[in-house]
Amino acid sequence: MSLDPERESNGIKIIHRAIELGVNYFDTADLYNKGLNEILVGKALQSKRKEIVLATKVGNQLRADGSGWDWNPRKEYIIKAVEDSLHRLQTDYIDLYQLHGGTIEDPIDETIEAFEHLKQSGKILQYGISSIRPNVIREYVKRSSIVSVMMQYSLLDRRPEESVLWLLKENNIGVLVRGSLAQGLLAGKAPKDYLGHTTAGVKKASEAVINYVAKDRTTIQTALRYILQHPAVTASVVGVSNLEQLEEVAGTMNSPALQAEEIKILQETIPANKYAEHR
Repeated sequence: MSLDPERESNGIKIIHRAIELGVNYFDTADLYNKGLNEILVGKALQSKRKEIVLATKVGNQLRADGSGWDWNPRKEYIIKAVEDSLHRLQTDYIDLYQLHGGTIEDPIDETIEAFEHLKQSGKILQYGISSIRPNVIREYVKRSSIVSVMMQYSLLDRRPEESVLWLLKENNIGVLVRGSLAQGLLAGKAPKDYLGHTTAGVKKASEAVINYVAKDRTTIQTALRYILQHPAVTASVVGVSNLEQLEEVAGTMNSPALQAEEIKILQETIPANKYAEHR
């Protein structure tokens, strides 16, 4: 969730309306706006804390001079960083604390130790990772007690369908989807090259989605329905900037489900891409 600090009151209105509409999962990260996003989210949710699931992320350490971020999955840093996030979020605990990335070269066991320590101390309730790398995901499935993996997944990015989604389903690990509208390309934005799809291919994909807009389902809801109906997917994390967008996104679960034949045709029309690295 990314709130514009210059439109704070609007962001709070959006969050409170989202809760009214049944949204109960809110996701941020210490990386966003150098921590300011956590402050705004914490302020917006303070009066609603017991009604929602609050998630944030760790692993990107701000340089002392403020010039950028460095990757740091070390135990010492994670244990320190959680205290800063708790302070900014104005809460005593984080429902879901996620490693914000990760590589196969990381000290994975040490990283896991940090999360387990925070869980035992009550600072966090559960932990997960945010990653699109199959080799990293497999290691955490084998070596940790993660409850979720956040990953990019959409009709234009079907890489997770190759093996990762089923791996997580078989291990009872939830999938939190980001990028389900493919940078807006499945929501009406002008076509462009995207993850191996040509501009022409993206246009064809967008038109295919439009063809399956039911009487009571919008283009955005069709794109979201596709990923939400996968058995491995727990939720889609979608950013919105105004109340109109929120109403449309939140209305997805009340829209008609995609039929099996519709899903089949969408998959045949939009070729599945594959992971080229980190396999």
